[in-house]
Order: sequence, then structure tokens, then C-alpha cells
Amino acid sequence: MSLLEINHLKKSFHGNEVLSDISLSVQEGEVLSILGPSGSGKSTLLRCATFLETMDYGTLSYDGEAATVNNASEPTKYADKDTIRKLKNNFGLVFQSFNLFPHYTVLKNLIDAPVSVQKRDKDEVTKEAIALLDKVGLSDKKDAYPDQLSGGQKQRVAIARALAMKPKMLFFDEPTSALDPEITAGILKVMRSLAEENMTMVIVTHEIGFAKNVSDRVIFMDGGVIVEEGTPAEVIDNPSNERTKAFLQKMDVK
Repeated sequence: MSLLEINHLKKSFHGNEVLSDISLSVQEGEVLSILGPSGSGKSTLLRCATFLETMDYGTLSYDGEAATVNNASEPTKYADKDTIRKLKNNFGLVFQSFNLFPHYTVLKNLIDAPVSVQKRDKDEVTKEAIALLDKVGLSDKKDAYPDQLSGGQKQRVAIARALAMKPKMLFFDEPTSALDPEITAGILKVMRSLAEENMTMVIVTHEIGFAKNVSDRVIFMDGGVIVEEGTPAEVIDNPSNERTKAFLQKMDVK
């Protein structure tokens, strides 16, 4: 069964269609990378998948449970609030802008939602959070505040915070776009280790080499549609669509 299933998603802003008939599914343990030029709809797709934007048309489900109660050809109608709240536990989201709470320590950033939203035991959550900080190489920063951290450290905290909710899958929206190349390498290393642990991930990225090495499947988007999808060998090494070829040439991928 798919962990995520989206069918016939359409989304417009002020009459301008940003996503046009997008359908995709993500299997448990799969790493899916989404490539495409700026303005192609990649981030909007992630925002629709994670309830940060509402879909105009289409259906959405997580792990076989529907978030929508319409047919794919009808305007989107969402399930009740309790259902949506429950479905949000399926995923974590890592933004390019970190979105940490500035007035919380690193540790409190990690434990706040599991304790207050998921009602889990604080001692147990704290123990797990410290282990997660160790995993991302930041165990010495648990008492620091976000403004005392570098951009790369903030992003690693953001990844640990997403993992603290014990999601079934993680969404990454350009997680390295605000970081310099040296720091980017550290973030990609953390993400690569998650892939090796079979964490299900959907990654919007411009890091073509990383997408090629880590992904099970790659989607190339342009103009609000999925232009091409397949294995990294198919889409990155041997694209069949002219738009994909032009994009990869521009990104200097031979």
C-alpha cells in the first residue's frame, strides 16, 4: 500500500493554474526526488500534500486513509478536522527556512510538539530527542538557542525536530538552498543516512548528484505538470523529454 497517494491534483492562485492534474504515489521506504525549474510547482505540490495549502481538485490519502471525501473529478472536499489532525502524524516537514522557535532551546524545539500535541511522556521524549541530536551531530547544542547556531546547524535541528514526531515519512522542501556548499554536504550526509535506514522521503531539491545517488525514483516537473518520471538512470542519466534535457544541461549535468 502507498504511504502517500495523490490523484488529479489541481491548484490555482488568482486564476493562474500552478498545478495541473498531478498524480503520484509514494511507497514505504521509497526516496522520491522532485526536480524542476523555479516556478514549476514543486513547493506548491509539497504544501498541498502537507495541508499547508488546500487543493482545488483531486484526492489525497495517507497510508490508505483518505484526507478527502470527493471524487477526483470534483472540487476537493476535505475530511473532518480530527481526521486531518490524525493524518498529519504520518509526516514531518523540513523547510528551507528552518522554522525553529527562536525563544525555545534546541532541546525544547524537539520535545515541544511530541509532548503537547502527541501527549507523549516528557522523559521518554527527552531521551529520544537527545539521541536524535546525537544522530545529527548536535548533542552539545541542546541548551543553545537558534540564534546561536549556524544555518547548517539550524537545518540539522529542523531534521531532528521532524524525526522527533516519529513520522512515517519526511518531506524536504529545498533543504539546502539557503546554505553554502560546505554546509550543504553535511545536511546531505544526514539525509543519506536516513535513506540508508529506509526512511520514506519526498525531496524537492536542486542537488542533482544527491538525487541521482539517493533516490529510488525521480520526478521532473515543469509548468505545473509532471513531465517525466522514472529511476535516476532514466530521468537524470538518459532523459527522454526535451524539457528535462534542457533543464539538466542548464544545471550542468552531463
